[in-house]
Amino acid sequence: MNAEIAKDSEKTKGFELKTYQRAAAQQLSTLLPTYGMEQYQGQLMDAFAVGWQKIFKHGDLPRWQAGLEALPDVFVDDVACEHEVRIADAKASNMSSQAVEQALKAMHPWRKGPFEVFGVHIDTEWRSDWKWQRLQQHIQPLKGRIVLDIGCGSGYHMWRMWGQKADLVLGIDPTPLFSLHFATIKRYLPTAPVCLLPTGIDEMPENMASFDTVFSMGILYHRREPLEHLFKIKGLLQKGGELVLETLVVDGDEHTCLMPSGRYAKMRNVWFIPSVKMLTIWLQRAGFSNIRCVDVCSTSIEEQRPTDWMQFESLPHFLDPDDASKTIEGYAAPKRAVMLANVS
Repeated sequence: MNAEIAKDSEKTKGFELKTYQRAAAQQLSTLLPTYGMEQYQGQLMDAFAVGWQKIFKHGDLPRWQAGLEALPDVFVDDVACEHEVRIADAKASNMSSQAVEQALKAMHPWRKGPFEVFGVHIDTEWRSDWKWQRLQQHIQPLKGRIVLDIGCGSGYHMWRMWGQKADLVLGIDPTPLFSLHFATIKRYLPTAPVCLLPTGIDEMPENMASFDTVFSMGILYHRREPLEHLFKIKGLLQKGGELVLETLVVDGDEHTCLMPSGRYAKMRNVWFIPSVKMLTIWLQRAGFSNIRCVDVCSTSIEEQRPTDWMQFESLPHFLDPDDASKTIEGYAAPKRAVMLANVS
């Protein structure tokens, strides 16, 4: 781990969420002009402030905050992000493993991971590391790049991106609990250039042209206007930049797109699920070039499932109990594609 980051992790002593939020705002306001985004700083900092106002008003915040603030206040110099996301081992903690686990479980449900925190394995609903393994070998190397992760969730993939030596990783996600999950790691790495804005893509400035790589994973099918999402991403990318798009797809030709009549796999907010060929046309119409599909994979109940860390319904409950090739509504079971494209 970077020596400066390790030294600054001593500042976690006496951790409080409001102090963390102020420090995160200060870091972001410093990093944005450093990476050429000074003209967008006001808009992004406003979005950051509004997002945190919503977090502080959330009804479950006292439980989440108590768990986060109960974690060990210790110096951390054992961090791994290249092949996993791990913060220290059990010996580094001034708490028992049972106490650490109790603190972390106060932030239930944990959906994206896994994480290792002071010897406690957070077995999240999603094996997000599997998704990363599928796409990592195909994308442009992230070393030295400015990266945006749209719908970053807990920040698991952001830490993996930093582990690949990205210069700056910015994530956006409006879900309040995910900001607490992200803070679980960030509190021990306060100077790492990895930041989460608790906001959505609609609040991002138009035509920033600021990022070398933009990830949009598990987002497109939740958008009522998927083409607008792709146009927005194109405006965020620098010339020559790369889009990494991971989304649900269905089998079929360039004319095939599923629009569920109601729910899909019990999800209310699924709008359009195209075939890979139709998705390629969407990307072409949005102005991308060098479009290629690098992976197609059916989602298994080993990759998405309930665990002790996410005890609500998950994929096994969303499929037809008599035919796992179909959702409970009768549609084709979830299949995901990874598409890469560039801005000329």
